[in-house]
Amino acid sequence: MNTQVNHPIRLSQLTQSIASTLEDAFREMRFWVIADITSHSYKADKQYHNFELVEKDPRSNAIIAKINGKAWGNGSLRIAEFENTTGQRFTNNLQVLLQVSVEYHPLYGLAITLLNIDSSYTLGQLEQQRNATLRRLVLQNEFIQKIGEAYITDNNRLKLNPVVQRIALISSSISAGAEDFRHTLENNSFGYAFKVDDYFATVQGDKNAGLLLEKLIAVYDSGIRYDAVVITRGGGAQTDFLIFDNYRIARAAAKFPIPIITGIGHQKNQSITDMMVHTPTKTPTKAAEFIIAHNRSFEERLFSFQKDIIIASQQLITVHGRALIEMRHNLANTVKDTLSERKDALVKLNLLTINATGTIFLSNSQKLHVTANRLTASPLRIMNHKNNGLGNLRERISTANAQYNKNRKRELDNFTTLFKMISPRNLLKKGYAIIKLEGKVISNPEMLEPGMKIDVILSQTALTATIQNKTDYDGTELDI
Repeated sequence: MNTQVNHPIRLSQLTQSIASTLEDAFREMRFWVIADITSHSYKADKQYHNFELVEKDPRSNAIIAKINGKAWGNGSLRIAEFENTTGQRFTNNLQVLLQVSVEYHPLYGLAITLLNIDSSYTLGQLEQQRNATLRRLVLQNEFIQKIGEAYITDNNRLKLNPVVQRIALISSSISAGAEDFRHTLENNSFGYAFKVDDYFATVQGDKNAGLLLEKLIAVYDSGIRYDAVVITRGGGAQTDFLIFDNYRIARAAAKFPIPIITGIGHQKNQSITDMMVHTPTKTPTKAAEFIIAHNRSFEERLFSFQKDIIIASQQLITVHGRALIEMRHNLANTVKDTLSERKDALVKLNLLTINATGTIFLSNSQKLHVTANRLTASPLRIMNHKNNGLGNLRERISTANAQYNKNRKRELDNFTTLFKMISPRNLLKKGYAIIKLEGKVISNPEMLEPGMKIDVILSQTALTATIQNKTDYDGTELDI
């Protein structure tokens, strides 16, 4: 004890002795170490990384080992290769497999130097966590089913409204992705209008999952009938997207009663939340383009339906126009036949009238001769008697002739009424039409072909139309 007090050494001598001892012990040794990164910082101008490696107890999560670490030169290049391969930033809370050497510096103390980093280990760890979360989602929630490689959820079973206009946007308040989403919607080439309500939240880092979940709840509690919920964020490292692999976020998205569209800027892989929602897209711009395309599809269906209505109307007009032409032709023939028959009847009636009148006059002339002879025998008596008879006869002839003319006039009036009823003017008033081609009435449909311009004459209107289609029609569906 006294010897030690009498022969003290400087601290630098002690640290140098420790350094020499550790250098002799670890000079040629390299170790592959599994640890978590904390307290990471990076000086880009010097390409120098400082960090701590820690190991946590898997049961209590308490730190059971810790050591300082650094990387520069080739080690910094290995970190850059790791970030490029995995899409992960080399940053805090990331479990890695590192190749290190052990060093001791008299001033800075014990530390390890990063020589290499195993990208496949980190990817494997993340993939294991991801697969475990997916299995848990399926096993613990009946509204999530896995069919083949696809996940069927309550949310992606929902049917998008034909037109998406009222949107709840969940994004960061400083997100360029949200601005891209709004810009794409507002500058669509079809002039569609949208109403977008902002629900700002931090959308990166697994620790912010609770905040994102609160925004989903706020959308639901708003009572607003949103057509869709859109979740966006800009690009970033894969670790920035771990929030979208969170069990609670994925579960809430799978059960959410409003269709969710994601555009979280992750080009390499789908997040678990992407698998649970109605429509995943790669970027905020793609999400906006999807909504615009969805609305355009509905508008195009309307245009197609309008076109079908026009074509069907033209076909009906063509079919019924042909039927009207045929009816007009039949009507003209019927009128012609009727007039011919009535004319013959009138001729016969006229001959009968002339013959009857001649017979009556001849009969009465004979009676007059007899009467004249009688008058010669007894002029005054016979004259008075015959005068009375002649007056009665004249009255009967006049009455019979008047009745006969009255009956003939009634028949003629009936024919006139019939002719007026079946005249083209009255038929036009009942909804029929006359088709003219180059100013001539067309009764033969063989003269009409698609592309021809025709005049359609209605009761009080004349239309000019172009024949779009010509089909045979048997008239079975004509309802007059």
